[in-house]
Amino acid sequence: MKHGVTGFMRQALAEQADLLGMVNDAQVDAVVDMMAAAPRVFVAGVGRSGNVARCFAMRMMHMGVETYVVGETVTPAIKEGDLLLISSGSGETGALLNYASRGRRFGAKIALVTIFPDSSIGKMSDAVIRLPGVTFKSDAAPTTKSSQPHGVLYEHMSFLLFDCMILALMDSRGFDRERLFDRHANLE
Repeated sequence: MKHGVTGFMRQALAEQADLLGMVNDAQVDAVVDMMAAAPRVFVAGVGRSGNVARCFAMRMMHMGVETYVVGETVTPAIKEGDLLLISSGSGETGALLNYASRGRRFGAKIALVTIFPDSSIGKMSDAVIRLPGVTFKSDAAPTTKSSQPHGVLYEHMSFLLFDCMILALMDSRGFDRERLFDRHANLE
């Protein structure tokens, strides 16, 4: 192996650290405030971005936030005042665009985490967090360069962002980190 796994890890972490300055605190704070104000938070994403979004939903559930993943069989109807948080690198994914449109129709607030804030979903969102990244799913020029394949940089950045948003929410609510385990799955 030319570089070794830890060499690739250092390179990936260095890219994230270099790009952290491109994340706008005000955009992130606006979405955290929307999460705190919403009676329920619905999370949507597809593919690997969807898997990252599911991890985010799980952490919110651990905090006691009423959280649902769009498309799961136990997800109820979205209502006025709820928040639909979408993770989409391109901001153009067809199913997610449909979710945003339907969420808007039912009076939900829409927040988007994306590489491209001027995307179709971005234009219908109440708040957008722009993350640097590269994706082959958009005709728009990449917002940065990466040694990682396609959407990996975005996925890593969104995972870190979501976990840090949880920390901010915990801090604002005075939530004891030890209490996260109170709602952790116990049938495993």
